[in-house]
Order: sequence, then structure tokens, then C-alpha cells
Amino acid sequence: MAWADRKESPLTRHIGIVACSAEGAALCYRTICTEAPSRLGCFAHPEVSLHTHDFAEYMRRIDAGDWPGVAELMLDSAGKLAAVGADLLICPDNTIHQAMPRVTPSSPAPWLHIAEEVVRAAREDGRRRLAVLGTRYLMDGPVYREAAAAAGLEIAVPDAPRREEIHRIIFEECIAGRFLPDSRAFLNEVIAAMRAEGCDAAVLGCTELPLLADAATAALPLLDSTRLLARAALREAIGD
Repeated sequence: MAWADRKESPLTRHIGIVACSAEGAALCYRTICTEAPSRLGCFAHPEVSLHTHDFAEYMRRIDAGDWPGVAELMLDSAGKLAAVGADLLICPDNTIHQAMPRVTPSSPAPWLHIAEEVVRAAREDGRRRLAVLGTRYLMDGPVYREAAAAAGLEIAVPDAPRREEIHRIIFEECIAGRFLPDSRAFLNEVIAAMRAEGCDAAVLGCTELPLLADAATAALPLLDSTRLLARAALREAIGD
């Protein structure tokens, strides 16, 4: 559709992105803006605002197990986004969703929950046992265990050495925008091992992992948490 032929965009809700690390937040933002035109018309997308605190401050609190402190940062971002008109909030970071029970009761705007959106997509696709890949905090934590249990699904995580290597790849490479062939091959090896353990899909539960994973060579269908969250926010924003 040419720009001159574009129809006036329908009324949409303002999406607020509570960001944490840059690569995942950028992918989420790009997904909203690049996929919206197929529904709204040439160049059209909902209003989007993004706020993030210093990533080092997030990591200081995460490493200390200070989830109330993480929630404090998330709520401060939420307040700033609501103040500029955000109607709907999302966080393209799986790990800090561990703080979400402390966030939503005091939030100035409603949230979509990344793990709930991933699990919803898995159920709709008929999946039953999900391999969850992400940071050490996520794979060892409750975020996907709780979301999957509520939906009647099972999850599994890699063994300890593989968990540590995935964690290293995320923090030493992906967060810095480095996506290396050897790391991509390792991720494929992990996914193949999880298939052998009875998993029928793999959750890319770090929002940078979709930039590393290769769906064409992976042994399992991939559940891209970043894009699934972005698409859910887009549907919500346009009332689809």
C-alpha cells in the first residue's frame, strides 16, 4: 500500500514498554512498529513510549535477590509511562517478571504478563511440555513454573552445566549485541537434548535469545517470548 493510499488509522491504545536490557526491548519495539501496518495501514502503529532505568541498577538488585527493589524500579517506569499517556504496559524482560506480583497491585495501568502470553500460545498450539531457556534467575525461578502450572502445562530446564552456559552467553554476548555461531550451535544442542527429554516446544525465555536462535535448525518449535509479548500488546492496543 502506498503512503498516499493510506486510510486514517483507527483509535488505538498507547503501549508503554518498561524496558530492562536494550536488545530485547528494541526487538519488542521494532516488532510492534513493523507488524502493525499489516493491520492498521501503511506506516501505522499504536503510540509507543519506552522507559528504562540503569540496567546496572537492575542487575545489582537482581543479584542481591532484592525483588522488592526490582519492583520499585518497574513501578517507577510504569508511573512515568502512565504520566505520558500509556494505557497498557509490557515488560520485554522475562527475568524481572519475578517481581510482577509486587508490581501489579500498585500499578497505574494494566500489564500483560510475558510468561502468560507464551503459555497461552503454547496451549493454543497444543503443546504440553515446554523447555524453558533463559537466565539462571529465570530457569531456577518461579515465573514460568507458575504460569505453566496455571495452564496445566509442564516445564523442564536444562541440566546445571547447560544452564550456566546459557546464562553466560546471555550476559557476555547477547546483551552486548553479540550473536555468535558457536553459541547458536550450542543453543541448538540444548534444544535437541530437551526434545530427547520429552519437551515439545522450547521457550526462548530471555528476550535476547530470539536474536540468537535459529528456528530453521532447532529441533523443537520455538516460542519467541519477545515477539509473542509484542504481538499480544498490539492485539490489545487495537482491540483485536
